[in-house]
Order: sequence, then C-alpha cells, then structure tokens
Amino acid sequence: MRQQRTYTELSAEVGVPADGGVLPGFLDLPAEPGGVVLFAHGSGSSRFSRRNRYVAEMLRSGGIGTLLFDLLSADEQRVDERTAEHRFDIPLLTRRLVQAIDWTRGDPRTAALPIGLFGASTGAAAALGAAAARPREVQAVVSRGGRPDLAVDVLGDVRQPTLFIVGALDDTVLDLNRRAAARMPVTPRIEVVGGATHLFEETGKLELVAMLARDWFMAHLKVEVTR
Repeated sequence: MRQQRTYTELSAEVGVPADGGVLPGFLDLPAEPGGVVLFAHGSGSSRFSRRNRYVAEMLRSGGIGTLLFDLLSADEQRVDERTAEHRFDIPLLTRRLVQAIDWTRGDPRTAALPIGLFGASTGAAAALGAAAARPREVQAVVSRGGRPDLAVDVLGDVRQPTLFIVGALDDTVLDLNRRAAARMPVTPRIEVVGGATHLFEETGKLELVAMLARDWFMAHLKVEVTR
C-alpha cells in the first residue's frame, strides 16, 4: 500500500519522456492533493487549451492536482496543423498518455497519488485506451464531449468509474457516447448538459462541466495509506 505523505503546493513546468521526445507540460499540485488528473486534449489542441485549463483550475479548487501536457512533439504538431493526420491517431495519443501515466507514477512528486484521466473530444478515446492499458494505476475517467467510439476495440477492458459529459445539442456525439457506453462492462454515467453544444461555449456550461468533473474525481480517487 502507498505511504501517506505531506505535500507543499507546487506549480512547475515539466517534461514528460515519450517516444516522440520530451513533451512539455504543466504540473500543479495543491498543498494536500487527493490525486492527480492527467489531461488528454482534443483535436488540434495542446497544454494551453483554454477549456482544459479552466477545468484544471476547478479540479485544484477541489484539492486535486493536474498535469496538462502536449501529446504531440513540436514537429508532430507542425505536421498536424497542416495535415490533421495525428489528431485522429488514437493509438499514438493513447501511447503518449500511457507514457505520461508511467512518468507520473515514477516521479516522487506524484508517485503516491491516485491517478485520474480527463479526455476531451478525440482525447477521450486516448483516455479510455490508457485506462484499459493501465487498470491498476488509473482509478477514474471523465470525458468531455468525447469520442469514445474511436476506442471501440478497448471499451470492453475499461472497468474504472467513467463519466461521459455531453451537450444536449451535440446530437451525433451524444448518440456515439450512448452506443459506446452499451459496450462497456461497467456502465458509465452519462451527464447530458442542457442547452450545450459540442464545445460548451454557452454561458455557464463549461463551469458545469468542470464542477461535474471535480465532483467525479473527488468521489472516485482514493488515496491508499498504511495503518
């Protein structure tokens, strides 16, 4: 079992070792973190994603640390901006997220913390794939406007508590989430946000997404301690 320890508040730029090189990221830990959530951003986005940074701030208000990092190297990002060929490469994005999980588990600042995954859009498929690949390390998953259908081959292996958050006006994605949920051995909770479209740009909708994610991780990330 993991040893309980005392943390001081931390905000640091980090480098996550990956097969594409060292991927830059932001690691932020509150003084007594109840866990750490790794973010898998969506199509064409990065660690600077305004929406994910907003959600990360809400998580930290609930005592949960966050790691926002680039899933693509600088060269891959430049190629993707021209061709969009990497943003839908779910095996690549999943592999990078798994490498970030392994780094998080090995870094002394986060080694003892339970891990959650937050995926947006195509990043949700990577989050589900990584949860299936690291079932002992990952305790909970949240998807925002996600594409779990892109992880169809691994849905049957995801057993962590999972929350799908979808806008009520995002009809196609909502249907895809419901179909994906039916394939999973532990049925995810689906929160349909009324009046919201795919990016939750309507007034108050992203705040609701962030609150739902915060509450989910606070409920499902459990710190193991010795007695």
